[in-house]
Amino acid sequence: MRRATAPRSNRGASQPGRLRPLAEEILRLIWKSREISRAEISRQLDISRSTVSEIVGALLPKGLIAEVGTGPSRGGRRPIVLQFQDDSHTILGVEMGASHIQVVLTDLRGQVLAWEHREHPVRSDPEGTRRQILALCDACLETSTLPRRRLMGIGLAVPSPVDPAHPHQISELVMPDWKGQLGLEGLAVRYGVPMFVDNDANLGALAEQWWGAGRGVDDFAYIKIATGLGSGHVISGEVYRGATGVAGEIGHLGMDPQGELCICGLRGCLATMVGAPALVKRARNLLSQYPGSVLVGTEPTIASIEDAALEGDELALRLASEAAEYLGIAIASLLNLMNPSMVILGGGLTRLGDVLLTPLRSVSSSRTLASSLSASAIRIGELGPQAMALGASTLVLKAALADSQLFPSTSNQTSAA
Repeated sequence: MRRATAPRSNRGASQPGRLRPLAEEILRLIWKSREISRAEISRQLDISRSTVSEIVGALLPKGLIAEVGTGPSRGGRRPIVLQFQDDSHTILGVEMGASHIQVVLTDLRGQVLAWEHREHPVRSDPEGTRRQILALCDACLETSTLPRRRLMGIGLAVPSPVDPAHPHQISELVMPDWKGQLGLEGLAVRYGVPMFVDNDANLGALAEQWWGAGRGVDDFAYIKIATGLGSGHVISGEVYRGATGVAGEIGHLGMDPQGELCICGLRGCLATMVGAPALVKRARNLLSQYPGSVLVGTEPTIASIEDAALEGDELALRLASEAAEYLGIAIASLLNLMNPSMVILGGGLTRLGDVLLTPLRSVSSSRTLASSLSASAIRIGELGPQAMALGASTLVLKAALADSQLFPSTSNQTSAA
């Protein structure tokens, strides 16, 4: 008697409702693999070849994948190789900092095709900021050699908590002049593409997870040190936003109940000790104690403080050491509470490198449970000043790989206004 064998899976066959989720699964596999055959897709995902062929046939007109020749035979006819087309579409990633705007245009592999940056008082000038964002987006699209019609989405990183249920509303405490509204919906209308919004530190974390120091790390924290401070947390491979998008506001961690008043209305927040305005104010207060400092006779800025610290200036090194101590205390609490396997630092102050990292690590290690510290590495991110804008672009890419309908068909696209 012949022994019965389990039939090969025919996942997706005769199940029309399953085709769309399978399309996303197949698309992600092709993106990850870069090049793969239909037969290999069938084998890896345990889907019938006929279903794979049907879905691939529907994806080909979108221009996302292309047939690029034949692969090695495994005993039969040589398979046709499918290749993901990284340059089939482009994405705009926009970062609104507290005092600057930057825009990147990327392909579907996170490669920056164009970059524009401009200093601007974002917090106090909403209308001017909106105009500048539009101008920088146009500049990126005009710089690129790829047709504007290939744009498939816009990602926006904002220096405010973002409630996923109300993404175009921002905190009036953090950005009071904006009256709680981004007012950038017209950007998506102008280009005829969807727009996705998230907090800047969350998107810094997303960028480092996909393209930088967090690749292959399922649990880590990203801390942005700039005008203010924020943190994005990747837990089990996903960015954690909390119930209303306020998770990660490390800048408002209470350090001193009797400390200075923060913009959030509380006293002694970490941001009042480490943020750029706090360090500049501290520098002014200490100038008289350091007559030999290169900062004497100037109006200190965060950039000049960083430059001076890198040159070994005594006053600037004191400011960096104090910032490292406060950050170290906050990070130690984070390590004890969350136990991430890595803490990645981003933002302008990180260009100090070991001037910041060495004392910060020392303070953290003295205040952290040994088991938490042994599992964690504290390092500077790999993506530099473009991290948040690149994360905004990645937000769109991630959404599209989860919903292939976000990818327009290249054969049906028309030029944007």
